[in-house]
Parts: sequence; C-alpha cells; structure tokens
Amino acid sequence: MKKNIIIIGSRGYQYHYGGWETFVTNLILNQHDKNTQFYIPTLTHEKNLNHTIEINDGVVCPYIYVPDKGFVTMFLFTIFATKFFFRYIKENHLDNTVILMLGCKVGPLFPFWRRKLRKLKTKLIINPDGLEWKRDKWSWWIKKCFKISERFCVKYSDYCVCDSKSIEQYIHEEYPNFSTPTKFIAFGAYENRNPKKNAIVNDLFLKYQLKENDYYLIVGRFIPENNYEIMIQEFMKSNTKRKLVIISNVLKNQFYETLEEKTHFLSDDRILFIGTVYDTEALLYFRKHAYSYIHGHSVGGTNPSLLEALSITNINILFDVCYNREVGEDSCLYFTKEEGSLKNVIEEVETFSLKKHEQYGALAKKRIHEDYTWKIVVNRYNDVFDNLLKKNSVK
Repeated sequence: MKKNIIIIGSRGYQYHYGGWETFVTNLILNQHDKNTQFYIPTLTHEKNLNHTIEINDGVVCPYIYVPDKGFVTMFLFTIFATKFFFRYIKENHLDNTVILMLGCKVGPLFPFWRRKLRKLKTKLIINPDGLEWKRDKWSWWIKKCFKISERFCVKYSDYCVCDSKSIEQYIHEEYPNFSTPTKFIAFGAYENRNPKKNAIVNDLFLKYQLKENDYYLIVGRFIPENNYEIMIQEFMKSNTKRKLVIISNVLKNQFYETLEEKTHFLSDDRILFIGTVYDTEALLYFRKHAYSYIHGHSVGGTNPSLLEALSITNINILFDVCYNREVGEDSCLYFTKEEGSLKNVIEEVETFSLKKHEQYGALAKKRIHEDYTWKIVVNRYNDVFDNLLKKNSVK
C-alpha cells in the first residue's frame, strides 16, 4: 500500500536556501521505494499562486502564500501549510499518511493538531533540529518561546527523530516523563565526488588570487554562535601565510561592524570574505582543494556543512562541542574558546606532511561511509515511517 509522506518546514523541494531544503531534496532524490508519495509545500509571496499544485519529479508541491514578515514568515508558513494538508488529506481520502514536521516552530498548536490528525488516522513526527532557544541572535523572550514550543512538540508528537545523538540524549534528560519514542537519524552526505573547476571558481580564484591547497576555508551562516570572532582572531594570530576564505551570507550589519571593531580583520589581507557560493560544483571544488576547513558551529545537531566537509576535505578543524565531536571523532582536530587554542592547531596543521593529510582524509571519509551516507539516512527514515504506519509505535 502506498505511503503518503508530507514534510513541512522547508521552503520547498529542490530549493537551495539552507539545511532543511538540502535535507528534503536529498531525502527524496535518494528514495527508491516506488510506493512512497511525497508532498512538499512550497513557500510563495505571490497571492495568485496560493494552493496551486505543481508536480515536480513526482513530488506534489502545493504553493502556500505567506506575506513576507521577516523571521515570522516561517511560523506562518508552517501554520498555513499544515491547515492546507488537513483539508487535503480529508478531501483526497489519503490513507497511510505521515506528517514530518521540521523544527519546533509552533509547538503550542500541536495538542490541537494531534487530535485532528488522529481523526484523519495520520501520524505526526517531529524533528526538533538543534536547540533553537540557545542561539545568541534571539532575545530572552524569544528564547523562552522556543523552549516552550519545543516542549509541546516533543510531548504531542507520535515520534521524535533527532539528527544528533546529543540532541536525543538531551530530549530524554529534559523530558523524562514523556512517552514519545525517539530515534537518532542524522543528515546525509555523498561520497567519492570529484568536482571540476568551472567558470565560477576560475573567476573567484582570479579575483582573490587563490591557489589550490593554499587557503583555509570557513562555510556557514554569518551569526555569532558560529564563532567568527574566535576563528578570525586566532587565524590572525597564527603564523600561516595561507589565506582564510570565508563563504557566507555576510551583511555589513551591526555584527559585521562589531566583528571588525574587535578583530580589525580589514587590516589583514589574508582574511577574505567572498560572499555566498550557491553553485554546488563550485562550492565542492573550494572544499576539496582547501588546505583545511575550520568549523565553528556551536549550536545545533549534525550540521550538513560539516558532513560535506568530512566527505571531501582532508583536514577538518572543529569547535569542540558534543555535536561536532560525535560526527568527527578521531578524524578531525578540535579547538576551544581558550586563547591560543585555534592558533596552535593551525600552526600544528602547517607542519603536516602530505601523508598525514591523506591519513586524516581517509578517516573522515570512513566516518561518512559508516554512518552518514544518504542511503543510510533514507533507510532509517523508511523504517520509522513503516513501523509507525504498521504498528502505531516504533520499538
């Protein structure tokens, strides 16, 4: 019997905005069960497209109109998309249906939604993502709202999928009296890729006078909890003659100005903010030919950018936090907030032989192969879907 899987929380299917969009696209592209029908709502700011249904590679993608309201937009999108599918499930008599909700955006609505979904014989899975309430960018009251929302999401879901073992452990410790079953399923990565040097890479290499294996690389959102201040300060203190290439959505906002005031990175011609690189082949080329990748993320679960780095970059230097440790294990080097920590790691890496680079690279690729391929991720999600629909609970 056909399984109907509705995924709500990304901006759409085959979109290239961020982690959730990457996850949704790759979960579907690597799905080989012909009895699975996916439904992915697509965010639009055009009223005339509201509830228009597009079929993309067999995926049902209804457009959901939401006015552009800044960070509130995704909250509204989640609510409108869920209400749309309540009607859609009922009107189209969908059986064997699961809703996978990405992120804890609207937890207080879960008790009401769960009652409706039980009448529709539809199961609700939550993937809480990282601990959103810990992010520095939010004010105290927004953090409090996120924490409350998380509690409702976990309590009133039929199942909780955690993309990090540390997040799963946190759920058990924080909510010991909840009966919601949990399972660790990470994001995925691809193996054995050999990206070509395309026109985008040529232009950027020429513009910034870059050479293969002669730069350190940072890829990530330009936010405080990704530890840009520490990474830039420590890099500037190091004796490396290599450049630091930063691929990020840099805005010359208050964070940028404060960062410059504290680090004076504009005075160091090794520090290069080159903007975003959305072309997949170009970004992979930057990763493959980096002398080392530096990962400063300190909040969240398993980060897709980190998995991509381990799959293709030999030397990876990670901020020492549980989420990163469980992914990298002994295939990476680690730094802390302690003064001199990253500087010392960089100067140690500068002494590595080609053989040592290759040894670290082999260990990193082994981590991906054993635990983080998309085939593994898809199979684990299929197990959850099947068991929920067959037994109403996963053991």
